[in-house]
Amino acid sequence: MVELPILNTPLQFLRFASILLFALVVRYFLSAGLFYWYYYKAKKNDYTPLSKMQQGKSQIFKEINWSIQSSVVFAIIGTLTYWLWQNGFTAIYLQINQFPLWYLPVSLLIYSLIHETYYYWVHRAMHIPVLYKLMHRQHHSSIAPSPFTAFSFHPLEALVEALILPALLLIIPIHPIVLGFYLLLMTVSSVINHLDIEIYPEWLQKSWLGKLLIGATHHHYHHAEFTTNYGLYYTFWDEWMGTESKHNA
Repeated sequence: MVELPILNTPLQFLRFASILLFALVVRYFLSAGLFYWYYYKAKKNDYTPLSKMQQGKSQIFKEINWSIQSSVVFAIIGTLTYWLWQNGFTAIYLQINQFPLWYLPVSLLIYSLIHETYYYWVHRAMHIPVLYKLMHRQHHSSIAPSPFTAFSFHPLEALVEALILPALLLIIPIHPIVLGFYLLLMTVSSVINHLDIEIYPEWLQKSWLGKLLIGATHHHYHHAEFTTNYGLYYTFWDEWMGTESKHNA
């Protein structure tokens, strides 16, 4: 059985954060790089980007730089969260039968709905001019997004976006399997949303599920219009608050 590291000293904390940072940077390059290679290189003749203009290498390098800075923030928050779990402050449970099995998908849904609500309103607030200049304009320098835009945030924005998950872990029970799947879902959905190439089939887009879920087309119009389509996973807050782009109607 693997012995989990103990964080009792600043050096142990720094060591764990460094390992986590390495894992996050690898995750970024693997996820963004694989999607970029497949859709923009290997299959470039089969897919058409949604944006008329395309990013140059300089913009991608800027996104990589911001993404690495974001990963530093995520690593620090992740290490603090690990310390909270290690000291019994979180609601993470290890025995899968501690709750009914139906609670596994329910907990995933609860996390995604609360995260969606938090993200919508925080994201919308970051478009207030003073907050936009302070923390969000770096992300919107990518008018034509790409997979590398997925984690391209100012460190302050990265901090605000990262705080919701530890907060949920403090109060809402979740099993590590579900948590791991949710982290994977967060990564893949962010890359797909910033892909600037619609990969969901037309039949899915026209279905009730497709209209509920956010994909590349939906988020493309957020980068193109700036004041529409603030959602993360789902479209319902944009629909309820009248911020859905007319192109998605």
